[in-house]
Amino acid sequence: MTRRAAVAAISAGTLLLLACSAGARTGNEPAQVPTVSADAATTAKAIELLKSGTEFIDQTSFRVDVDIASQVTTLSHTDNVNKRADATVSAFGRVTEIRMIDNEVYMKTGLDLPGVGHEWMNLDPARVPSDFALSFAPGKNDPGGSARLINAITTARADGSQITGTIDLTRVGTGSGINLRPGPSGFPDGAGSNAFRATLDADGRLVSFLIPAANGMPNASLRYSDFGADIDVMRPQGAVAAPDALYPQLGLSG
Repeated sequence: MTRRAAVAAISAGTLLLLACSAGARTGNEPAQVPTVSADAATTAKAIELLKSGTEFIDQTSFRVDVDIASQVTTLSHTDNVNKRADATVSAFGRVTEIRMIDNEVYMKTGLDLPGVGHEWMNLDPARVPSDFALSFAPGKNDPGGSARLINAITTARADGSQITGTIDLTRVGTGSGINLRPGPSGFPDGAGSNAFRATLDADGRLVSFLIPAANGMPNASLRYSDFGADIDVMRPQGAVAAPDALYPQLGLSG
């Protein structure tokens, strides 16, 4: 990557240790995006709209698209009501696929992980690290990780269906969806007050959360769509038991 800001990683409720690291700034970084000023009451009202806008996660099926600097992307379909989900993670030409059916978790990766093949594997959910976030349980079942973004907002203002403000990217943490991790020198100056823009649809559902490149941080986007669509996840044929070597390489703790 040419942009060096923080170490960015992405999981779609399903992710390996996929991280794009960046180094010192190149000098070609976009100028800082103007931020929005809002008092505490205005911010609280906007945040409540965003929280209400994610209630669909426990109510219907949906699609999630996440992108970080066009380097790492995920596409996932989730139906928490009927416990069905799939995800495709693409990073630097390598693809990882994951399927979830009730309590069953399957994965196939194009990454060259030590001791791990490229065939479909059946994972033991009890051995999956907590930050791998494979769950249909409320509070852990959003492959977009919207709650972590909303909780990191510092100021916000709602104008119709648009919500703009600032977010502390150092507080986003790791988990499903957009992940931003500090580089060797920590987060760049200004990461604690980065602009964001979110959009609600006509039914008040969150449909996009955009973080523009600024302050040395890469751009990132989260989008929700296809609400209520049928999700049919098939068990892969010939899946083998995941090897012991896989589990320590899952998650974002490395």
